[in-house]
Amino acid sequence: MKNIRILLSLILLITIGSCQKLDLELETDLSREQIEQAFSNLQGLVNGIYADLPEGFAPIGGEAMMASTTDEAEHTIETNPVQLFNQGAWNAANNPAQLWDLSFRAIRKSNIFLETADPALVNLDAFKFDQVTLNQRILEINRWKYEARFLRAFFYLELVKRYGGVPIITRPLSAQDVASTQRNTLEQCIKFISDECDSAAAVLPLVHVAGELGRATKGAALALKSRVLLYAASDLFNTQSWAAGYQNVSLIALPAGNRAERWKAAADAAKAVIDLAGTGYAIHNNYRTLFTTFNNTEIIFTRRNVATNTFEINNFPIGFDRGNSGTTPTQDLVDAYEIRVNATTAIPFDWSNPLHAANPYATTGPTARDPRLGLSVVFNNANFSTVSGQTRAVQIWEGGRDGKPIPDATKTGYYLRKYVNESVNLVQNTSSVHSWIFIRLAEVFLNYAEALNEYDPGNANIKTFVDRVRARPGVAMPGIPAGTQADVRQRIRNERRIEFAFEDHRAWDVRRWMIAPQTLGTPIRGVKIVTTAPNVFTYTPQVVENRVFEPKMYLFPISQVELSVAPGLVQNPLW
Repeated sequence: MKNIRILLSLILLITIGSCQKLDLELETDLSREQIEQAFSNLQGLVNGIYADLPEGFAPIGGEAMMASTTDEAEHTIETNPVQLFNQGAWNAANNPAQLWDLSFRAIRKSNIFLETADPALVNLDAFKFDQVTLNQRILEINRWKYEARFLRAFFYLELVKRYGGVPIITRPLSAQDVASTQRNTLEQCIKFISDECDSAAAVLPLVHVAGELGRATKGAALALKSRVLLYAASDLFNTQSWAAGYQNVSLIALPAGNRAERWKAAADAAKAVIDLAGTGYAIHNNYRTLFTTFNNTEIIFTRRNVATNTFEINNFPIGFDRGNSGTTPTQDLVDAYEIRVNATTAIPFDWSNPLHAANPYATTGPTARDPRLGLSVVFNNANFSTVSGQTRAVQIWEGGRDGKPIPDATKTGYYLRKYVNESVNLVQNTSSVHSWIFIRLAEVFLNYAEALNEYDPGNANIKTFVDRVRARPGVAMPGIPAGTQADVRQRIRNERRIEFAFEDHRAWDVRRWMIAPQTLGTPIRGVKIVTTAPNVFTYTPQVVENRVFEPKMYLFPISQVELSVAPGLVQNPLW
């Protein structure tokens, strides 16, 4: 009986040194015949693809978020491998954030499922005396096929945004197949993902089937298409000059063409989600609880994890029992949150303005900050829950309970609030369910506005949909003002920066906009906080860490191990 092998990557076998064999295969317990013999086994296989979805709570070293590879945050633990990114010390042999293995394992699972999921082959005898249930099981199998295709497209986009063109694989590979595998062009990959989204959207249900929250829907497929076409229209995939004479340009850039048409395709894809009737999608009425619930009107696609307190241990302020600081927001991010002067006017925060500097975290009055700041970031003297469910002000000033010189205290002067469940009692080891949101309606709105601004600047819908994100109840930021195309572009980019902080957008946005040298390759700042009397503080911005970004880092390097196994996998530029 032939066992199905689920590859952790494209790697099958490699000889290292004195004929040492590195075997990275993972055997399943199920043979092909067993899968075909039981409906429940087939269900388990598709669920296994969902289980490989990469959540972003601690993808690097089991503690750090991708935010700490960007100007959003600094990770307090110096030994975490995330620091390799910031030092420019990562390479083809040591990339702490590569998802090649995980993604191709999930793609292989999808291919095995699609090859196996045939109602004519699966044993459904247990249901043959109940025609209604039998028909339901057949419908489920057919629906799962399109879920698998959506998931495969999702994993391919995770690969493409890191590597550019990658091998498009639609069937399980043998060892011989792997050795001869080559990369498809970027254009082929974009088209494959977009076409798979269209195919899945044509069949998947409009809303979740009862009891199956978290599974793919029509809206999720169309929203994923919106994202991939936005990436395809953006600067990175339409520019090759950064690659300095790279010979395989088709792997990293699209052919020369009409950029306006690409932006229009991205806008149309986003609008298709917006216009999708019957989904119930709406901007959630509470920005804070949006990230502590699994099911609300704004979430389009998400992953729900088992109950844990690991994220809280990693990110509670250092002065709270068992808190490790972890992902600490930068001053650069904090400064991006605007001041709400009144109901119609918002202005940038400015340290050179004495009124701003005197009370940089004001929540009321003419210098009040965008409420999303306090809902995403813990700043000095802000309240934070204690393990007993009470609250205390976080003391981030030098000498305070949460500030320097305590080992591993925040270097930036801030702690993370978004996604953190402050009611978790770490002393008693209580836990909570965390849901990592992959796609939400606010992204679709801003995708639409960004694409529309690039091919049809001045279109009234640009302001309409940016303002819908800003007008969320509890945030109620004034609408964006009129301006030139360049002005509105910067407004939209800043809106993405603050709306999606710590949600694993920034690392890819600054790359696709090709502003990474100015954002990932410059010093990050924090704030020095000194108290001179009770509740009297002085705040002085200061450099916390110098960062390194080189042009080659626009894309990830393919592992040297992978290149050894499959020589056709041409390395990315400059690595």
